[in-house]
Amino acid sequence: MNVVDKLTNSPNKDKFILNKINEMIDGDSPITKSMKNLIAMVSQTDSTALILGETGTGKDIVAQAIHKCSEKKGPFITINCAAIPSELLESELFGHEKGSFTGADKLRKGRFEQSSGGSLFLDEIGDMPLPLQAKLLRAIESKSIQRVGGTDDIKINLRLICATHRDLEKKVETGEFR
Repeated sequence: MNVVDKLTNSPNKDKFILNKINEMIDGDSPITKSMKNLIAMVSQTDSTALILGETGTGKDIVAQAIHKCSEKKGPFITINCAAIPSELLESELFGHEKGSFTGADKLRKGRFEQSSGGSLFLDEIGDMPLPLQAKLLRAIESKSIQRVGGTDDIKINLRLICATHRDLEKKVETGEFR
């Protein structure tokens, strides 16, 4: 019995989920089958997911599969944390209030708010600056955010999917996260 059967107890739903995954991911090796079952299992929860793998291994496809097989009907929003300068990343993720910094001429919703009801995929999270990781942890724990320059807590309802090619355990051991 595979993980999906244990999780949903619905053979029709299991087949539907696995068919969706098979449309996105080719292969039937034991490792690929195991990965597909894991995708199916994670997609049926609201848990935050972390995808680890080398550059070019399809972490973004796995994230999309998790979203498409889930109950989330909202958008799938992607942001590459390594591609945005650290001084702009906070505003990109959390949005900002009008007047919060030079050039903030109007309120802007960030990717967290834009992802409401869906999934937010943070690619290359291992490259995110440490101070921003603390704000991200607060958002995960409290399921709320504050825009840059704002004081109001904004409730968020989304699945967070993160990915990195970095060896996060090594970064902790070497003190790179400090």
